[in-house]
Amino acid sequence: MNLLFFFRVGFGILFIISAGQKLIEPYQNFLYVVQSYSILPPVLEDLTARMMPWMELFLGVFLVLGLWLKQSLQGSLALVFIFLCVVGQALWRQLPIGECGCFGELITLPLHGVLILDSSLFLLIAILIKNVDKAGWLSLDRYFKKD
Repeated sequence: MNLLFFFRVGFGILFIISAGQKLIEPYQNFLYVVQSYSILPPVLEDLTARMMPWMELFLGVFLVLGLWLKQSLQGSLALVFIFLCVVGQALWRQLPIGECGCFGELITLPLHGVLILDSSLFLLIAILIKNVDKAGWLSLDRYFKKD
């Protein structure tokens, strides 16, 4: 068994759960979360609230399946970096945000906890990218790989 494979699949499941919660709830719930971070103009807040859950869902599914693995990991790293920046600026500006809204109403996490979680995810995803061949165990990419 391969530990990196389990990290890859675990991150994928985490993204799928996060996206799923946002997609089954009214979109206005996540829009409110996006607006609470006060960094985007209204038109981009709306677009972000509509698109972010779908990006998380697709990245999560691709990670679990190991499809376009390197690109999926790079996209995940970029997404987690954005999360780190957004949460970091909220903490820096001392915005009155009680919890991140990362998982809809399923799980509530304070911003400091999210910063630690996202930092850990960022580091582990970077390790997965560096070791993409080992992380690709049982991936669909291996079936489509040309010899």
